[in-house]
Amino acid sequence: MCQVDEEYNGQLEHRVTPRVSKKCVKCKENTAVLIIRAGDAFCRGCFKEYFIHKFRAMLGKNRVIFPGEKVLLAVSGGPASSSMLSQVQEGLSRDAPKKLRFVPGIIYIDEGGASGQSMEERERAVAQLESVFRATNYHYHIVHLEQVLSLPSSVLEAGSSATEKPQTGSSYKAAVDQFIQTKKNQHPDFSVENAQSHLSSLSMQKVENGVTSPITPEHTQALQRLFASVRTLTAKEDLLYTLRQHLILHTARTQGYTKVMMGDSCSRLAIKLLSNISLGRGASLATDTGFSDPRYGDVVIVRPMRDYSSKEIAYYNRMFDIPSVFIPGLDTKAQDKASIQHLTESFVTKLQTDFPSTVSGGAVMVWGCVTGRHPPPSCITIPAGSS
Repeated sequence: MCQVDEEYNGQLEHRVTPRVSKKCVKCKENTAVLIIRAGDAFCRGCFKEYFIHKFRAMLGKNRVIFPGEKVLLAVSGGPASSSMLSQVQEGLSRDAPKKLRFVPGIIYIDEGGASGQSMEERERAVAQLESVFRATNYHYHIVHLEQVLSLPSSVLEAGSSATEKPQTGSSYKAAVDQFIQTKKNQHPDFSVENAQSHLSSLSMQKVENGVTSPITPEHTQALQRLFASVRTLTAKEDLLYTLRQHLILHTARTQGYTKVMMGDSCSRLAIKLLSNISLGRGASLATDTGFSDPRYGDVVIVRPMRDYSSKEIAYYNRMFDIPSVFIPGLDTKAQDKASIQHLTESFVTKLQTDFPSTVSGGAVMVWGCVTGRHPPPSCITIPAGSS
């Protein structure tokens, strides 16, 4: 039998496991408590500052959300959307150095009717999420998936975007100035410092929250028959995504929201990117994975969490006690779990474990091929040892 140590006499390089027993790369003083990537070790305070800054920078760089706009936060109870809700709370707090200026609302789609949950399980999950939503003092909407069967056909049509504000830097600054000037005219003692307190009061008013309309067993049975008629798990997950989007879009239009925030992380978008290619939807990759999706006209979908990896989100939620609720999905009780989406997620997750640059580098390269834009060389990272 071959003896490696005798043949090479210690010439083999041993992989060094990174340890956290070193200083923070940012403050250079405190001891690091976690390592995000190789060489990126942060202490607790610097990691929180880094996490919050990335969220603010994503919104500030794109300048899609204007002051005073109503923004609907799509929260599923998972780690990414719960972290997004926490970042919005942080940005709207009075202690924030650069406060956000929009009026938030929350929507949760109860998908238990499609995944085979009992009514008791669904009510328990809704009660847990409602306790989280009430703590934010934001207006929230609990929408059952069964309600999609009674939606009007107009939800499939793109709304008019004639009233949409142009997404340029100068127009954004003009909108901010106009917002502040309007409030000064209405309230002479109004200042930039208390602008956010005014917006916070709008979202903290006592409004009627909760379930939009009750459901009946007939509605649930009709929904279950619809999913039972779909043969493969791939088609079922695709159908569930489409119905969910229709409900979110319809709620945003009827309640006066012009933007919808989705909690899609970088890891989730990488899985979605490869899945859509496998499903023959390569033409829409730019809008499916970009920061903003203006295809619906009057309602624009934004993804402020798209620069976060699932690892960063998991660390942040655990370190700062961000509550999340586990909701069973379609594949939880399914006998056949071999869907394109599930297999792609397993493939990307395992590859990311061995090659940490898989998600960020691969997504940037595919994005460049789809959009025809060439990203800067510093953004392209090829996993070490790959070919």
